[in-house]
Amino acid sequence: MGYVTLTDVTKKFGEVIAVNKLNLKLNKGECFSMLGPSGCGKTTTLRMIAGFEDLDEGEISVGDKLISSKSKGYYLPPEKRDFGMVFQAFAIWPHMSVYENVAFPLRLKRLPAGEIEKRANEALAHTNLLNDAKKSPVDLSGGGKQRVALARALAINPGVLLLDEPLSSLDPHLREEMRFEIKDLQRKYGFTVIYVTHDQAEAMALSDRILVMKLGVVQQIDTPLKVYNEPANRFVFSFIGLSNFIAAQKTADGIKAGESGNLRFSRMPDESFNGKDSLVLASRPSEIDFVSEGGVPGTVKRKVFLGEVVDYAIDVQGTEIRVQKGRRDAGINAGETCHLSFLHPHWYPAEE
Repeated sequence: MGYVTLTDVTKKFGEVIAVNKLNLKLNKGECFSMLGPSGCGKTTTLRMIAGFEDLDEGEISVGDKLISSKSKGYYLPPEKRDFGMVFQAFAIWPHMSVYENVAFPLRLKRLPAGEIEKRANEALAHTNLLNDAKKSPVDLSGGGKQRVALARALAINPGVLLLDEPLSSLDPHLREEMRFEIKDLQRKYGFTVIYVTHDQAEAMALSDRILVMKLGVVQQIDTPLKVYNEPANRFVFSFIGLSNFIAAQKTADGIKAGESGNLRFSRMPDESFNGKDSLVLASRPSEIDFVSEGGVPGTVKRKVFLGEVVDYAIDVQGTEIRVQKGRRDAGINAGETCHLSFLHPHWYPAEE
């Protein structure tokens, strides 16, 4: 049995189905990310778990406690769910000190003064804010403000911490730093994290499991490694990491790309593709090699040095293929012809 359980959860806005019969079981102490493009339903799902949106169908429970059920007419208000929440906007109060921002939710719960002080100081210590407790949050950096929001959520000792794009307003260096701090806090406190993001790197770095959504429908739920290496469909492949797609045809002589160019692969389509002659080959830029002969012929349109890698744009019969090789690997130059070998191809039906 899952710790946080969603059963046939559906949410509609007029005629639009934002979330369609979502079934999900999260384990206690798990860091779970919901990933997908804007409008896919991930934030709506988080808001239903938090209690900011009611369900149109289905149920949500935490442990053995029901918190939302449309059929049973039951809805537990957000303030009674004891969830910590960190928003995309920091949502901190500038007229209060850092300490008072963290202590305020505890005062609303009418906890004893000693308990408030203990919890607030512990949360500040865990987020490295004790020395800033008396400051105004407006005097802190973006990362400091985000730590205040985290400390405020941690102070209530939540069983579940909900994070909605919490790092999107930070610069890249701070985002990388904060994602590891969030993971460290999750390990220290042992709470369940439900994290909404469109940033794949954040989801990969933080998550035990990832849910990928499209138009309110689950596409895949799996570990970061499996989502990346074994995408369930073409959409997941295209959304996670850099991707290439090239049309291919099964013929009596093998598999060809476009009008010519025999393809040589270490892994061919399996039996599920029998009878399907029009295919799409999907491949990561890092899983394509330049070879001296054979493979797919192409022309180098662009060669760009990106630090640790060199990024190539290869024209293959009108289709642009990206290839990335290590900066020390010998490579060809723009304007030259080349042949490509696809090391770990994935196959999808052309009509998917």
